[in-house]
Amino acid sequence: MRLTVLHPSPTVGDTARPVPRWATRTARAVPLLILPSCLWRLPFAFDYEMGQVYAVHKTWHWWVIPYVFGLSLLSEALAYLSFGLVARWGEVAPAWIPIAGGRRIPPLAAIIPATLGALGLIALWSPLPLALLHIGGIPLIGYSNGWWKALAAAATLPLSLWGPLLLALPYAYYRRRRGE
Repeated sequence: MRLTVLHPSPTVGDTARPVPRWATRTARAVPLLILPSCLWRLPFAFDYEMGQVYAVHKTWHWWVIPYVFGLSLLSEALAYLSFGLVARWGEVAPAWIPIAGGRRIPPLAAIIPATLGALGLIALWSPLPLALLHIGGIPLIGYSNGWWKALAAAATLPLSLWGPLLLALPYAYYRRRRGE
């Protein structure tokens, strides 16, 4: 049985040189890894605190709705860019892009931003597992019970894998495109 989605993944088999199977699987896993955290944060837009306990109740504002939804959409869009490191549109700019459409993308134009983004994600999310285990002195918001904390951990811990997985993709991209 084949799972169908609302919109298909970008074609990843049309690159100039073959993409390693592990890189294709990694690129497909990245958006799925951050999806739980994107979905977990949506109730916060409507002032549902997901079991979090605050010392002082924060006032809800209307702008929280577009902020939370925008953050989730932006996170998924950035994760979706990992496909560019294993697909043709990461080697040749799509024709619909003004000025650059149809031109080859210099390898470093993809490698440098992807590597810097991966290192930034590692710096941002690597303290999270330690914080959930109360190691390292990083303060966390309290939860009303262990089930809420477990849900928060299950939704947010995959974010700590985003950076390392993304860091592997520019390496595969570099190996595939070196010598161009």
